[in-house]
This record gives sequence, C-alpha cells and structure tokens, in this order.
Amino acid sequence: WVPVVGLEIHAQISSNSKLFSGSQVQFAAPPNSVVSFFDASLPGTLPVINRRCVEAAVMTGLALNCSINKRSLFDRKHYFYADLPAGYQITQQRVPIAVNGSLSYSLCTDNKMSQMITKTVRIKQIQLEQDSGKSLHDDTRSQTLVDLNRAGVGLMEVVMEPDMCCGEEAAAAVRELQLILQTLGSSHAVMAEGQLRVDANVSVHHPGEPYGVRTEVKNINSIRFLAKAVDYEIQRQIEELENGGTILNETRAFDSKLGCTVPMRDKEGKQDYRFMPEPNLPPLILYDAKSLPANVNYQQVVNIDWIHERLPDLPSVKRAKLVEQYGILPEHSFTLLNEDGLTEFFENVVKQTQMKPKKVIGWILNDLLSYLNQHSLTVKESPVSSSILADLLNLLEKKEISSTAAKQV
Repeated sequence: WVPVVGLEIHAQISSNSKLFSGSQVQFAAPPNSVVSFFDASLPGTLPVINRRCVEAAVMTGLALNCSINKRSLFDRKHYFYADLPAGYQITQQRVPIAVNGSLSYSLCTDNKMSQMITKTVRIKQIQLEQDSGKSLHDDTRSQTLVDLNRAGVGLMEVVMEPDMCCGEEAAAAVRELQLILQTLGSSHAVMAEGQLRVDANVSVHHPGEPYGVRTEVKNINSIRFLAKAVDYEIQRQIEELENGGTILNETRAFDSKLGCTVPMRDKEGKQDYRFMPEPNLPPLILYDAKSLPANVNYQQVVNIDWIHERLPDLPSVKRAKLVEQYGILPEHSFTLLNEDGLTEFFENVVKQTQMKPKKVIGWILNDLLSYLNQHSLTVKESPVSSSILADLLNLLEKKEISSTAAKQV
C-alpha cells in the first residue's frame, strides 16, 4: 500500500485588528466583546481590507518560494452555520494571493537523530480569508452559545500538495512551517491557542494504481496529534480495504484521548459552497519596484520587492550559520531552533565560558534540556540561567570540580 497525505493549514495572521474590520484581535477576551457591526453582519456594513494582513501573506508566500499574484480576487464561500453570521465567508477561491511554492523540511531516519534527510512538499497556494466565530456547546442545558470574537480574524490558508506519506513527514513539514511563520512574525502560530489548525487529507492505494478515496481529518491542534492522526488513519484505511470494505469520502476528527479518528460527517453529497465574486471588494493589486507608479502614497500600496528585501534569515539559514559558526552537528542545530529560546541560551553560554561550543551543546542538550523536559518547563522558565551554567562550565574547564559534581549541581 502507498499512503498519500496532503495538508491544509490555517494560520492566524499576527495583526492587531481583523481582516476587514477595525475590531481588535484578542485571545480569551470576554465573549462577544471584540465584535464590530461588520463582524456581526449588520446590513449596510462594508469590508475594508487590512494592509498588515496583506503584507503578512506576501511575506509568507515569499518565504515559501511562491509566485505572488499582483492581482488577486476575493470570493464568497456560502455555508450556513450559527457562528457564521453572514452565511458566507470571504476567501480567495479563484485567484489567491500566492501560488506554486515549496517547503523543505528535514526528518531523522532513526531515533537518535544522527541521520537527517531533507524532503520537499509543494505549496499549491496561500489564500487570505476570514475566520468564523465559535460555537460553545453546553450539554447540561442542551443549548449552544455563539461567541463572535474570532469572526473576521485574518487567516492565511496554506494548501500543500499530497506529497507526504506518513504522520512523521506531515508533522515535520508543519513544524518547519510553524518556525518560518514565527521567524517572519506573520503568525504567532501557537497551536494551543488555535492560531495554527491543520486539516489532513489521507488516502491509500496500490503502487501504479490511481489514488484511493480520501478522508479529511479536521482541526488537528497539535503536531504530536497530527502525526498520530495521520498514521492511525492510514492503518485504518489499509485494514478496511484488506477486509473487503470501502473507504467513505468523509470528514473525521481525531480523538486524542482514544488515539483514533472518528467520523464527523460524510462528503458523498458534495457541499455546494456556491462560490461567487465578492461584490464589495475590488481586485487586490500589489506592486513591485518596476510596476510601482510615480508619486504614489506608500501607505496605500504593498510593494513586493520592499517586503522581499526585509525578509529575515529563515530557519534553514539560521541552522546552517549555527553549524558553521560553532562547529556543532547539523542535528543539534535542529534541536536548538525547535525549542523556543534555546538558541539564544546556547549562544549566551558560549559567550561567557571558555568551554568549546561542541562541549557546551552536550551539556545543554543532554543535561539541561532533559531536566527541563522531566519537569515540563520551557527554556524561558529554566531555574538555571545561561550565566549560572556558564560559571559552572568554567569551573569544570579549570578542573576545580568534576563532571559528576557539575551534573549534580
């Protein structure tokens, strides 16, 4: 059997206000406290696009090697649900802001991370769209409450081609995307706060045969759960087919407590979203250095070349620099970048100690990181500061204490 995995990822844009209204974006605000008339779809209200959201999407597209469309269009996608007050979502179905990109990611071939292989997944498109509100189900009173705080928040939907074949690959690709978004500042991408939500499309087929019927596992909110959900779904489909069953084209959810996917709804009668052009928004026009009109107000246009020149070093470049500068192993550079704040911690220790970086990295990864993991602490919550660890390693280098004593400390 050949498994096929494609991902659709919704990243919440890091912006103070929503995509088409001036409402604040605020996590965990009191219910329905940051909702404008437009977010609530009051008649006569009109969308006004948020420049920051456009720039964030362009920046992300450039970082993912996409072609940026200088002219993109907005559409209405219709579906009827309590937390979507307008009865439609404004998205980019026909001509999105960015297309035809790629994302390179690395994964280890064994558990020791001693051998890394690099793979590439194609990015079909990146589109701007609004988030919907949130339904809160109160089972004890048999009622559903609606919170519209999230309605209208700007999202980037990153659509990946089905180029992956297992949960580990899907998880590695999403982790790399998450690091890129956080490096750019285009999204905080905190999965626990719903700022990065993943839908996985999974199918299996025999080699040389057409792709099988796919299922979609919706709204996975952790990288660990993503790997588990994809692998479970692949195994479930293989067992179903080998036992003479058929795979339904359906939407499923991952139950993290049971470790399995469960059916949500079938897709046999394909939902008709009745896409239509958004009549209240003109085409979104972007410029580069060549096409920029003379005497233009820079506050009124988005210049692709200007954004491209200001792109920061991406994670792959940062890792290469760490390896070159400190002589550490490539796999160690992955760990440094994967743990928030660990690169800075490592560099601060190196600056303050006579110990060679190759030995420092061993202490940080083997001793400090395992201690933090045991106690469920982040690097920023570490009781051992970089200067204290540097002092300890200096004592060790001068042979004033033994390695065993240092580890006890």
